[in-house]
Order: sequence, then C-alpha cells, then structure tokens
Amino acid sequence: MKLGCIGDDFTGSSDLANTLAKGGMRTVQYTGVPSAPADSDIEAGVVALKSRSNDPSEAVAQSLAALEWLRAQGCTQFFFKYCSTFDSTPQGNIGPVADALADALNAHQVIVCPAFPTTGRSIYQGHLFVNDALLSESGLQNHPLTPMTDPDIRRWLSPQTKYTVGHIPAADVFAGEAAIRAKLHSEHDAGHRLIVVDAIRDADLMEIGRAAADLPLITGGSGIALALPANHGCAGNTTQWRGQAGKIVALSGSCSNATRTQVALHAETNPIFEIKAADVINGTVTAQNVADWLIATDGIPLAYSSADPSVVKQVQTEYGTEVAASAIETLFAETARLCVAAGIPKILTAGGETSGAVVEGLALSTLEIGPEIDPGVPALRASETLTIALKSGNFGAPDYFAKAAAVLSGEA
Repeated sequence: MKLGCIGDDFTGSSDLANTLAKGGMRTVQYTGVPSAPADSDIEAGVVALKSRSNDPSEAVAQSLAALEWLRAQGCTQFFFKYCSTFDSTPQGNIGPVADALADALNAHQVIVCPAFPTTGRSIYQGHLFVNDALLSESGLQNHPLTPMTDPDIRRWLSPQTKYTVGHIPAADVFAGEAAIRAKLHSEHDAGHRLIVVDAIRDADLMEIGRAAADLPLITGGSGIALALPANHGCAGNTTQWRGQAGKIVALSGSCSNATRTQVALHAETNPIFEIKAADVINGTVTAQNVADWLIATDGIPLAYSSADPSVVKQVQTEYGTEVAASAIETLFAETARLCVAAGIPKILTAGGETSGAVVEGLALSTLEIGPEIDPGVPALRASETLTIALKSGNFGAPDYFAKAAAVLSGEA
C-alpha cells in the first residue's frame, strides 16, 4: 500500500476513495480499523472512522490506531480527510487529530486545505466559501452538531491546535508548484506547522498536490487528493462495476439545504415518509414501522428526517442535542438492518451521521469503490448482495436520489 488515508466520517471517506480510484489507484474503503492485513494489490487504503463529532481525545486515539495499521501496510504518505466545510466546533477535533498525526510522523509543512471547487467549496484569503457564499452564510451556520459561524479557517483552527497556523495565499498558489513549495518552506521557517492553503480552481488543487509529493502528511477535503495518484505513479480509472438488481430504499437524516432540496424534488414523483424526532423519542415511530413501509412501498421510497433548522432547534431544546441525534441515528441503523434482513439489496443514505449509523448498523467492513454518481459520491459494493451510496448532506444534484438509484442498478 502506498497511500494511507484516515477519514473522520463514512461519506467523506467514500468521497476521497472515489477521487483516488478515478485517478487510477486501486483503492479500498475500510469501515473502522481493520483487524487483518490488506490485500497486497491495494495501492490506497481509506480507513473510515465515525469520529467527526467525537471528543478530541477519542478522535485522536481512533486516528492514531488507524495510522498504526496503515503504517504496517507499508504506506509512505498519509492523508487526514475531513469535511470540505471543515465541520467542527472551536473545541473540535480537526486540530488535535492533525497535531497527533504530525507528531507521530514527525511531519512539518502540514497542508490544511478543505477546498473542493467541483462541489462549490473554495478557499480565498484563508476564508472558506460554499459556492458564492461565505461558509458562515451558506446554511452551515445552522448545522445541528457543528454550526460553522466563522469562515476564516485560520481563526477557526487556531484554538484547536497547539501549533501556530500559517497561510499560503492565492497569488502563490496561482504561481504553481514551485511557488507553493517555496511558500511552504517560508511558512515553516516562520514557525508554522499547520498551513492553510488557498484554492479556488481544480487546477489549484493539482498544483498543491504536486507540491505535496514529498510530504509525509496532508490534510484536507478530497479535492486536494486529485494529484496524489499521479504522484504515486498511478494513472487511469480502475473502477469496475456491475449493477445490482432488485428493490432500492432511501434514508435521509441531513438537514442541509442541498438535501432538503433533493428530498422535495424526489417527493414530486416518489413516496416519502417523514420522520419526526419527537415521534421517535416518544416511541410513536419505530424502526420496524419505517422498515415495513419501505419494504412494502413501490418506486424509490424515501424515509427522511431532514427538517428545517428551526424545527431541529426546537427538538434539541426540548429533548437535548445528544438525545435527539442519537434517537434518529439509532432508528436509521436499525431500519437499514431490518431492510437488509428482508432482502433489500440497494440502500441510499444522505447525511454524514446517518450514513455512519447505517454502516455501523449493518456491520460493513470493506467497501468496493464503484462509479461516481455525483461529484464526491461513488456507488459502493458492500457484498455480493448489497450495494449502497453514502452521500454527504451538502453534496449531490437536485435529482440525486433518482440518479443514484440508476447507477446502483447499472442503468447509468
């Protein structure tokens, strides 16, 4: 194995695995730290953790365990993948995990770049944009677990790390690989270990990736991985896919603007089942209720709890944030398990926490990377009889659910 990757959630990890596979690396996504060695022909391993909202000490321990396993597979470079919207709180774990990995690898000049212009994420003058809006004005300020209220990644990261945070502005990035390398050195000489790098075009990410060829540790969104396969001597798409016949169901727990738009469009031509957190907490709605409805309903039935942020806030105030989130995640995990036990061969999920809960509920261990559905979202084969797609809440076109169903079936 050449490249070892650690992702802080399952959707982001499949996004990264998709990027590497498209670039020509034989890539496998593992859910949690494997207990056995990887196959010898794997070039990139992505260890997906469910650590994004964890206490920093827990996230660090899990990430270091993943690092130890990846080092044992012979990896020579490592990638810490977090959300392209830098989802965390000021007391979050992106900084602590980056610090711990840098210390373990004796890594300096550690790039911090969550940008992914293809999906509308760009960094300019250290500020993160979602399409044409600052992060703090994009809807992410209403995230139920990690509200993003400051778009300055340097300022957001600083309280999380024990090191000072540097910056490579867009002018240096536009000048190309050599200029980026020179600026990495000068920022290091100025005493900075974690260095935020601007990027507003995919071409910028390619130059940043080339400049990082010799760095032991890179951190960011999947976009910065665009150049890494070529750095490791890989080229060409290695994806092979066979469609899965049979019924498909969809589960959505994301409250993002993108997912709510997708749910609304899907509802125009397909059956939907709205899940209210209060009903789940009170026992009015159970996983068995939801699974029975999904199994019995034609079309592409969608069970969702993608509520308006004001509704989510009301539930959190009444029951507590952790209680509300846990109730929905547990429901989706058990619903997925019941559906698969009943023979459902295709499942779509929307939302990082929802996807993580479903993967854990189904006890999936290794995911084969399939074709791209939308930028950052690949089809995944979990077994001979089960295919899935794990979508980050903010990703996907408005017709995502129909498109994903076609790809998993081998019709697109």
